[in-house]
Amino acid sequence: MNFDAYARTAVELVNAGLADLDGLRALFSEEQAWMRDEVGEKDLGVFRRAQRRLRDVFEYGTTGRDADAVTELNALLEAYPVQPRISGHDASDWHMHVTSRGASVSAEYLAGAVWGLSVWLCEYGSARFGICADERCGNVYLDTSSNNCRRFCSERCATRSHVAAHRARKRAATLTPA
Repeated sequence: MNFDAYARTAVELVNAGLADLDGLRALFSEEQAWMRDEVGEKDLGVFRRAQRRLRDVFEYGTTGRDADAVTELNALLEAYPVQPRISGHDASDWHMHVTSRGASVSAEYLAGAVWGLSVWLCEYGSARFGICADERCGNVYLDTSSNNCRRFCSERCATRSHVAAHRARKRAATLTPA
């Protein structure tokens, strides 16, 4: 199982726009097309609640509150338990699912996301959880840098923030009398 991919689904959920069912459907990749097709209005509330709780995990991690991050992840693991099973259509297609057959879309997605983020915390520590330093953004990310120095969720946010800071310094310099 690719635990990093499962951890990234947690990031994608926290950063998703869940204003409506179309926003929820946009969360699912092509490999998860069956989820997009089966998700319903009842799932929207479940995903929104999990989104808030997972954001709390990132906030705890970025502020050094590891025990709180672990407590919340343990509660989420209880709410969305992992029940692994092998699935596929033939011998060349075997793969793992994290929930029992017939589980809801929310149970399947959230069990994987919470499990992946929990494994990530155990493997790398919560200091590798990040919230974008661009105050206009607020997206979360997993810091995969070699020296744990990432501050932005994307190059776009980093560039935008650095350009804004440069322009602010330039404005301040022109307003300051010599």
